[in-house]
Amino acid sequence: MRIMAGFRIGFSCRQETPILLALRTHPSRRHDLLSEERLVFDPDLPSHDYLDNFGNLCTRFVAPAGDILIHTEFLVRDSGQADPVVPSAPQHYVEDLPDDVLVYLLGSRYVDTDHLGDIAGALFTDVAPGWPRVQAICDFVHNHITFNYAAADHRRTAYGGYGDRTGVCRDFAHLAIALCRCMNIPARYCTGYLGDIGVPRDPAPMDFSAWFEAYLGGRWYAFDARHNRPRIGRILVATGRDATDVALSTSFGAAKLTTFDVLTEEIAAPPAPVTTSDSRVTRRRRPIPPRRLATAARAAPR
Repeated sequence: MRIMAGFRIGFSCRQETPILLALRTHPSRRHDLLSEERLVFDPDLPSHDYLDNFGNLCTRFVAPAGDILIHTEFLVRDSGQADPVVPSAPQHYVEDLPDDVLVYLLGSRYVDTDHLGDIAGALFTDVAPGWPRVQAICDFVHNHITFNYAAADHRRTAYGGYGDRTGVCRDFAHLAIALCRCMNIPARYCTGYLGDIGVPRDPAPMDFSAWFEAYLGGRWYAFDARHNRPRIGRILVATGRDATDVALSTSFGAAKLTTFDVLTEEIAAPPAPVTTSDSRVTRRRRPIPPRRLATAARAAPR
């Protein structure tokens, strides 16, 4: 399948302000791009791309005083398959984990494992290790937290989400990651595009989504405690220990968010030529134009 994705993000700055963006398609998915993914700045200004310590493609620039708009729109190829489900995927002994995976067992800014160790042990020690244990964690988090845009709080940690029992997608991800790490299952935070493909359309404006990946059986698998079902069409943007590492934007000074529109939509493929029994007559249907969704400004992660 083909997916049209992109965004429009605007800032207003009182003075020149350095800004860091983690909004480019992850290097692991760049081979699927069917069109150029170029960040356009209005007004035009220089920018610099680099790979961070987690392998994410990031962009640096200095915003001028006043208003600035950054936007992009691109086409990406996707398998059209839902997230894989592998109930037999085993949990590793800690001593057998690769060196670069160990960091995803440690506590971090929003994943305060020191507050959740006893809770995780009481809830999941008797659950079979590996995939069943991660799925049990997702089931618990999905039922424990109520999704509510109005309850978004960028200061809320995993333990805060456990206590508040409300939040947005990042809160589901942080709590599930913390519980996994408490059970010695490496887990990392993910952010990216996730459209309403293969599910009923959500009437809320589109937004970037947060989920997590667990390391089982020698590879990373996607899990989503908020939706708690395999989904189609995830476009990974960045991974890290928690939301600190993959913040969509980080400003080193005051920068007010003024515009936030996200697009993620399946695009119908151009039909193949239709040939009649008379090989001299060939008709082509007109491609279906992509639909654009009018979205309201939104700052909270979906």
